[in-house]
Amino acid sequence: MKNKSILVTGGSGFLGSHLCERLLEAGNEVLCVDNFYTGDKRNIYHLLKNPRFELIRHDITFPLYLEVDEIYNLACPASPIHYQRDPVQTVKTCVHGAINLLGLAKRLGAKILQASTSEVYGDPTVPPQVEEYWGNVNPVGLRSCYDEGKRCAETLFHAYRIQCNLPVKIVRIFNTYGPRMHPNDGRVVSNFILQALKNQDITIYGDGSQTRSFCYRDDLVEGLIRMMATPDEVTGPINLGNPGEFTILELAELVIELTGSRSKIIRRPLPADDPKQRRPDTTKARELLNWQAVTPLREGLQRTIAYFDQLLREDPDFCK
Repeated sequence: MKNKSILVTGGSGFLGSHLCERLLEAGNEVLCVDNFYTGDKRNIYHLLKNPRFELIRHDITFPLYLEVDEIYNLACPASPIHYQRDPVQTVKTCVHGAINLLGLAKRLGAKILQASTSEVYGDPTVPPQVEEYWGNVNPVGLRSCYDEGKRCAETLFHAYRIQCNLPVKIVRIFNTYGPRMHPNDGRVVSNFILQALKNQDITIYGDGSQTRSFCYRDDLVEGLIRMMATPDEVTGPINLGNPGEFTILELAELVIELTGSRSKIIRRPLPADDPKQRRPDTTKARELLNWQAVTPLREGLQRTIAYFDQLLREDPDFCK
């Protein structure tokens, strides 16, 4: 089978950079597109010497003209701190970006995958969340620019499938963690690890009883690749995440244990629209992709802690 030319938008980000690595290891040509709003060149610097890797600085809210066989759309700030900084641009990235990439895929006849999110379920009232669940989303809250932007992107992908017979794929990504997470993204895993490594108080919002599922980055990237490899009739959406559920308090205590930190746990008021629970039903992923998350939380956290420990030593200013 001939190697493919593959476009990865958001390719210098936390997940995108690992996806680029995996695709290159398989012998493909990879075009990494990123505007570096939250992506980091350090994540892909080691790939620049590879003759099958090309980096293009570009904002997907503007059209782009390339020749590729497959498209992975991972471009969008994904943490509340980043996507709430410029909510209008977040919506444009989700919606205009999807329109531009779908137009490119239509012109090329390329298969295209949308990295959607568990945030389309909002603050769910149904645990665990199955793909048929329509969600409980506030359309005018602080998180709406991201939640509703991603919901609209899914609508666009399905519309192109119905109207243009375009081979589309949609995955809904649940909480994912691992090396190359942005240290200032405000996410619970990176926050807790950095606070613990600095022996600072670990901040929990609310009483810590809200739950999350945590999927290690290698498992998630494997799910993306398997989804792209499915027959055209498999369109999704399909949940990708770890069905194991942990409270935020349990996560904080585990991070303190693994780092040997002297940190204490303090509590702050819960942010607006923060979901109380988030746990995927991954039945479809197991049945259609033969995929499931396999990395235990303790093992994944140990690798992530080692990454942030090294980052703190090499570039402490980046972790402020």
